[in-house]
Amino acid sequence: MARRRDSGRQVYQTDLLVSIRKFLPARGLPLVSEDGRVRWTSRMLVVGAILMTWALEPTLADAFAAARTVLVTMYDSRRRPGKTLAGFLKALGRVSDRLLAAVTSSLRAGVRRVAGRSWRFKAWVVLGVDGTRIECPRTAANERAFGCAGKAGTGPQLWLTTLFHVATGLPWAWRRGPGRDSERNHLKSMLKALPTGTLLLADAGYVGYALLRGLRAAGHDFIVRVGRNVHLLTKLGYAVKEYDGIVYLWPQNRRKEPPLVLRLVRVRTERGTVTLLTSVLKTGRLSDAQVAAWYRRRWGIEVLYRSLKQTMRRRKMLSTRPRHAEMELDWALVGLWLLGLMAAEAQPKRSRGAWSVAKALRVVRGAMRQPGRPRPAGGLRRRLRGAVRDRYVRHGPKATRRLPRKKNKPPPGNPKIRTATDAEIRHAQALRSRLVPN
Repeated sequence: MARRRDSGRQVYQTDLLVSIRKFLPARGLPLVSEDGRVRWTSRMLVVGAILMTWALEPTLADAFAAARTVLVTMYDSRRRPGKTLAGFLKALGRVSDRLLAAVTSSLRAGVRRVAGRSWRFKAWVVLGVDGTRIECPRTAANERAFGCAGKAGTGPQLWLTTLFHVATGLPWAWRRGPGRDSERNHLKSMLKALPTGTLLLADAGYVGYALLRGLRAAGHDFIVRVGRNVHLLTKLGYAVKEYDGIVYLWPQNRRKEPPLVLRLVRVRTERGTVTLLTSVLKTGRLSDAQVAAWYRRRWGIEVLYRSLKQTMRRRKMLSTRPRHAEMELDWALVGLWLLGLMAAEAQPKRSRGAWSVAKALRVVRGAMRQPGRPRPAGGLRRRLRGAVRDRYVRHGPKATRRLPRKKNKPPPGNPKIRTATDAEIRHAQALRSRLVPN
């Protein structure tokens, strides 16, 4: 009787460990150390940090205790890891950046594998980008390191900018910094992480000549929303052929550089007209309807942030020290990413973008809380297969009653568009003759 319970326990633990291990690098994360004094090896640190992000406990100490219990049962033949949260954080702090580099590279390979035919749309890998603020405890150290970037009375904050694969809804890369950091600078620092032939979807905060020109120089395309702070020109004559909708982004302080030749697309919505710019000039490659459809799917980043903040309860970090808060946010994103890969991989190929964070997290937490439970039919994979979003049909408007703290930002408006002057046309033609070979 006891042996059967133990056998069931072992199989169920193996299910969870195999699901995790499937997306971690096979090399570079050793489970054992030649130094017998080391209790927190690289693989133990990574799996422990991930389990902490999935734990339901409200404090770091309790989450660590829960994660360590699961970790010990997963690796019951190995030397037990350290017992204290302080020791774990100290060990992780020494190598966190190196471990993140290895793990994120492996997770990106997992996105490609799970996405299958959805990895690309035509010639592009479609990624979205957006940023958000993450609250941190109001300690003197956090205030000095991160500052208070929000309204009066807010505490220290981290600014998080994330790239995600639109078709699967899975993260791809991120940057974080103090609350007053620039999301454009974050994106610039992630350009090398973009897959070859990216089509980037971005909101109005990412409009900038230098940034958009950098994307084009790296061989990427984009769809970006523009507002009233953007000035565009028409009939400049710089492009060889000026199709309907061709406009130019050419700020006054960039007149020694070539103008950006772009296509303007207007999309009607319930709230008014949304103005988009794309670097894909020919409608035969990307129609106006496709531009509008892909931009609407950029909303997936909001779902991702809601999952991080609300479902995984990471609206506010728990760490009172800046370095620990940064590590906590980094590994929370890894935990969300891995959870999504596990859930998406368990789905049929046609519905791998429909995974549910809440349902997948419920499955994983159940396995963590009851590791000795007999293995259910089909195991963890079968339960994750059921972790999909509800496909209900909405019969009313998606609106809520007015809430005092609800943000109601005004729309960015429409860009200012005018016809190029004769002087601008001559300057553009002279510039083109110098830059474009005959």
